[in-house]
Amino acid sequence: MARLCKNLCISPSGYYRWLKDPLGVRGRRDQELKPIIWRVFMDSKRIYGSPRVRAQLKRDGLTISRKRVARLMHEMGLRSIIKRKYKATTNSRHNHPVAKNYLNRQFYPKRENLVWAGDITYIPTNEGWLYLSVVLDLYSRKVIGWSMSSRMKTQLAQRALQSAVENRIPEVGMMFHSDRGVQYASGDFQRDLANHGITCSMSRKGNCWDNAVVESFFNSLKQEWLHHRQFKTRSEARQSIFEYIEGFYNRHRLHSTLGYKSPIEYETMMAS
Repeated sequence: MARLCKNLCISPSGYYRWLKDPLGVRGRRDQELKPIIWRVFMDSKRIYGSPRVRAQLKRDGLTISRKRVARLMHEMGLRSIIKRKYKATTNSRHNHPVAKNYLNRQFYPKRENLVWAGDITYIPTNEGWLYLSVVLDLYSRKVIGWSMSSRMKTQLAQRALQSAVENRIPEVGMMFHSDRGVQYASGDFQRDLANHGITCSMSRKGNCWDNAVVESFFNSLKQEWLHHRQFKTRSEARQSIFEYIEGFYNRHRLHSTLGYKSPIEYETMMAS
């Protein structure tokens, strides 16, 4: 036994300790951590990768390195839902006036209701496309207004804006940023902005980065929530999107840009 231990570069005492306790202190701790990590991962609907799982564990009072979380998730076969890309829906071929890009990628306003941003995307169902228009407050990344329809018309964007106005009290002179799609450049939508004293800002032509925050929300919605689901009806898709926005995204989804807090938690913390 002594010769074997010498050949393996281990001490006999270390070998006998291993016989009595094969897992060791670290191994036993790993076994304790695995069900906790599994719970956090499943509570996120299998969305969180190791950085957000670690952030949630830290919020729960558990100190652990990201590398350890990543290793244990790998051992358990826990992997964030696979991502898939979607095409844009912007139609900027119109004769309506286009506003200047006043936002200029300044995505971090100092308080809420200074800058809102909106956009439109689509979700496939067996009945056809379902179009979703949202309005986000860039301060907290919270979705403050949204609307869904089977048709991508100006009224879709108008209803999302009206929903945001009803949920918040827009300040005169605050900014609304969007792409230069026909829904936002139309006379009807521009009148709605003017009636509320809201300044219009639009992205440069063909530049999705100018509205990156809303694009990021759509990516999260589709990659985390929708791409692995098949909706028979638009009604099913509507219900699922509502659950994501109100049941998960606004209330529970941790944002790295918000110090790993949810939009509602961030607003509450900053208001206190």
